[in-house]
This record gives sequence, structure tokens and C-alpha cells, in this order.
Amino acid sequence: MIILLNGSINSGKSTIAKLLAKKIKQSALIEIDSFRDMIGWMPLDKSIPLNLKNAVSVIKNFSENDITSIVPYPLSQKNYDYLLKELEITKEKICAFTLSPKLESVIKNRGKRKLTEQEIERIKYHYSIGINKPSFGDIIDNTNQTPEETAKIIYAKIA
Repeated sequence: MIILLNGSINSGKSTIAKLLAKKIKQSALIEIDSFRDMIGWMPLDKSIPLNLKNAVSVIKNFSENDITSIVPYPLSQKNYDYLLKELEITKEKICAFTLSPKLESVIKNRGKRKLTEQEIERIKYHYSIGINKPSFGDIIDNTNQTPEETAKIIYAKIA
């Protein structure tokens, strides 16, 4: 199985992905942002296609070894379509969930994370292009939920 956790920066994707990884046996947490960190010198718009291509390779490798991939990352429709097309060969069930807390909540510091001004602007951009309300998958308003409550909802849908 492949679980895509979509949503803007600071929506809870990584936190919830970690909770799911603890609950799902034989799972791997694939942080696409770690691929970005490897080429931090590259402009973001140039690195995204490369990061997604690297993620596809890793997901395919895990799929071949019966490992569930949990992938937290902000996905545009174009990037979601790319992942579906490239991962079709795995024959894995692909489940997509979008975390969509209210904008006023997500632009505040949540948990231990201290947002930079650049991150706040990126969040506003994500919301302006609809990352939080895509045409794919299940949308979860997790504004007033704990990460554990949100993870429980997702787990119930995939179990």
C-alpha cells in the first residue's frame, strides 16, 4: 500500500505520518523533503520534479519488498497525477489524504515548529492554489483534532 499525506507546510503531515508508521507493520516513512535537503542549492521549482522522481524510485523499491510507503508531501494535481502514473506499475493500492486545517491555524506555530516568514508565505501560497482542497483523495479538516485523532481516522479508512 502507498499512503500519500498531502497538505500545506505545518498542516501536520510529518507528525501524522510518524504516528501511522508506528501503527502499520512493515512500513517506511518517505520524507520527500529529505531529497530536497540533499540539493538545497537548487531552486525549489527545479528540485521538485527530481525529488518526486527519487521518491518514486524509493516507493517502488519498498513495494517490491512488501513494505507500505507513507509519503507526506504537499501535492499539486500535476504532481499527484505524476505519482499515480509512475506508481501504477506497482499495482499497490494508493490512498491519498489531505490535511486541511483552517488557514489561520496553520500559519501559527503548532507544536515545536517555529515558522519562518518564508514558510508562512509558502503556506499562504499553498492555500491560494488549493493544495488544501484538491480534487483527489479524502480531505480532513484537522484544525481541532489532535494528531492522534487524525491518525486514527486515516488508519480506520485504510484498515
